[in-house]
Amino acid sequence: MAERLVTVFGGSGFVGRHLVRKLVEQGWRVRVAVRDAEGAKFLKPLGDLGQVSCVTANVTHQESIRRAVAGAEVVINLVGILYERGRRTFKAIHTDAAAAIARAAREAGASQFIQMSALGAAKDSPSAYARSKAEGEEQVRAAFPGATIFRPSVIFGTEDGFYNLFGAMARAFPVLPYFTTDAPALRKGANGLPEIDFYGRGGMKLQPVYVGDVTSAMVATLTDAGLRGKTYELGGPQVYSMREVLQQVSFETRRNRCVVPVPMIVAKIQALVLQFLPVPPLTPDMVRQMERDNVVTGTLPGLEAFGIVPEHTSAHLPAYLERFRPLHRQIRRMGNKHT
Repeated sequence: MAERLVTVFGGSGFVGRHLVRKLVEQGWRVRVAVRDAEGAKFLKPLGDLGQVSCVTANVTHQESIRRAVAGAEVVINLVGILYERGRRTFKAIHTDAAAAIARAAREAGASQFIQMSALGAAKDSPSAYARSKAEGEEQVRAAFPGATIFRPSVIFGTEDGFYNLFGAMARAFPVLPYFTTDAPALRKGANGLPEIDFYGRGGMKLQPVYVGDVTSAMVATLTDAGLRGKTYELGGPQVYSMREVLQQVSFETRRNRCVVPVPMIVAKIQALVLQFLPVPPLTPDMVRQMERDNVVTGTLPGLEAFGIVPEHTSAHLPAYLERFRPLHRQIRRMGNKHT
């Protein structure tokens, strides 16, 4: 299988580097198509000499895409953005570029195409991000009818941008806020008397899925024709509210931070300002996403279709959130002295 080629667009990102590693282990020759080929060379040692190559590709330029997919048996598109800047709009990247890559893959004679979308992708979503993902799926299927589409929930793992972000916040701030639409509020208590509910339902619901499970599912489609051509929703074994996610982070970082609810209107006001930062932590579109839960619907196949038992966050969070604990290096050194 060493001569079989797979092109991975966006292969230097969080999910991409895990996927490249799995593809290499399966004996594939991997061409990583990224904007900065030089910066992606850290992937080359994952394989044997020449097994991983990095090429410069701009997903908004058709000729660049054609060069990247030439000779590939499989093409995988992982490219996505969380906020818009200039010409890099959700439509340009999630819809138009996805369609262009799928079209080029078909014209190049690729036998398989995999598109990574997102859980919650829907053409009627209030979020432009989610709408563009749904439109991208539609365009990909039109360009490459046998495409396989994955819709993961929030993906966690050692280098993720989700739990690590909150770990950094726990280290820097005395409280961890979550945004909610139903708290604080006055509700009838168990005794029938009115009482203040400070927490509500705990903010939006999430179903974090392990990066290793996501990439294992993708790789499985390469060898099992029965798994191809479908849309999958990938979620982990447990649904969490944002409040529960932050409580996890508080515990694993040993920071004992107070997790507090903040009305959604505050998020909307903050987003109006923060959206102009070079890398905005919050935008109006992100706020609209937070107003809907991010869990599997149960109407589409998931990890069970691959025989994958999803990994729990507790199996991985302690290892990579440890670095946010107080004096963790000093504690480790002291422990070593006594062993």
